[in-house]
Amino acid sequence: MDEKVTPSLGRQDVTQLEDLQKSITVDTLHNDEAVRVLANYQGNPEWDEKEEKRLVRKIDRRLLSILCVTYGLQYYDKAMLSQAAIFGLRTDLRLTVGIRYSLAAAMFYPGFIVGAYPAIVLAQRYPIERVIFTIVLLWGICLMCTAGVTTHQGLYIQRFFLGALESGVSPAWMLVVGGWYKKQEQALRMGAWYCMTGYVSIISPLINYGLGHIQGSLSPWRYMYIVAGAVTIIWAFVVLFLMPPDPIRAKRFTEREKYIAVARMRINNSGVRNTHFKKEQVFELLKDLRFWLCFFMAFTMLVANGPVSSFQPIIINDLGFSGLNSLLLVMPAGAVIGTIELGVPYLCYRIKGLRSYMTAATVCLTILASLLLWQLPQSATGAKLFALYILAGYGGGYAVLMSLQIANTAGYTKRSVGSSGMFVGYCLGNFMGPLVFIEKEKPYYTTGWIVTVATSAMTVVLAIVYRFVCARENKKRDRNGVEAFEHAYKDDLTDVLNKQFRYTL
Repeated sequence: MDEKVTPSLGRQDVTQLEDLQKSITVDTLHNDEAVRVLANYQGNPEWDEKEEKRLVRKIDRRLLSILCVTYGLQYYDKAMLSQAAIFGLRTDLRLTVGIRYSLAAAMFYPGFIVGAYPAIVLAQRYPIERVIFTIVLLWGICLMCTAGVTTHQGLYIQRFFLGALESGVSPAWMLVVGGWYKKQEQALRMGAWYCMTGYVSIISPLINYGLGHIQGSLSPWRYMYIVAGAVTIIWAFVVLFLMPPDPIRAKRFTEREKYIAVARMRINNSGVRNTHFKKEQVFELLKDLRFWLCFFMAFTMLVANGPVSSFQPIIINDLGFSGLNSLLLVMPAGAVIGTIELGVPYLCYRIKGLRSYMTAATVCLTILASLLLWQLPQSATGAKLFALYILAGYGGGYAVLMSLQIANTAGYTKRSVGSSGMFVGYCLGNFMGPLVFIEKEKPYYTTGWIVTVATSAMTVVLAIVYRFVCARENKKRDRNGVEAFEHAYKDDLTDVLNKQFRYTL
């Protein structure tokens, strides 16, 4: 018979929960909304490990499926440009002139920067499932409208608004994972939805390969956008009706399951949900060195996404393959990268203290691939394809980096703004990436690969510095006492103010 002792709470913690349940008023302005669930629960405050594991499996089934499909659709829609490019989009819209194609690819990210902050503020203030529903619905409509674009200027505008509409998804998913899972569980769950950037690249070429054979009144690339937009619109309603937004308002969970989901999160020392925007936490974030290290890692790491998301089929096409075959040859890259993006977070889930090291290690794959693609002759087809398949190795590191940002930030406003802020760095890297791949330098793209190698090397250095900063602060706090969780939901404390908080390495 299992002993009824929670894995997350000691006897003192259980006593504190029982005292909390006796309180008459619940202050959710200063405290986390999780306090309301703990205060109102009238059942047994203890649970065993088996019960918690059953609950986590249920959360995975109900939540991760929504996160994975939504992010997979986002990447499919965002990366559609590179596949549409080899089916007439570049010639129809005269994108072969100068840097027009690169600029069209890059314009997605200024829109992303503009939309990220408003989207995350809305996600904090209002029910997150309704905010995401609206975002997904509007981006599906915007995507379908691409089929009506007739000039390169029109495509720039469409890409900007598509970026603005899609910007809220990734930061919101970071918040959702941070609200449902313990620190040690977060890396694997981040990897689960982020790996869709790889695995969707196995499916999308097959879909577009079929659409590329349509002999209708429109160019094949226009059908690609119509179909993708229609699927996205339908999926928006699935998000609205089925997504469990947080442990406090989750649908299809019992009161006891909600209680355990909330109580077990005390170990994170970062809260679950607070709808009040607190300016002082924003100011603290702007002075936090750890945030800026994550910001610049996202920037330098994602420069490499320029050739991955916007040029990969084109680079394969330059090796002498037809447009249709170029699409099919993208599929192995999706399988390799998806596996890296899932495997690296899983390794970090199984072994503590590995995240910053794995961030650096995966970026080294990108450095190797960039050097091979730059230096090898075009006749080395097999070696260049291999390099393309490992080029996005940084993706595993980026999934881990997102989990570090969430795990090492407490205070709901600080965490939400920090998530969107890191994605500004992500966008700046993605904006810069396509612009350094210059049409007249094809097929070697010397400038592009030099910049990619240099920025990736900077990421490796920043990852090691980040680990040093976090480890030094942990040692300083350890001298003053052990890690504890009495203030997990009290006063919506930030990681800087709550000296019981410890940083994940």
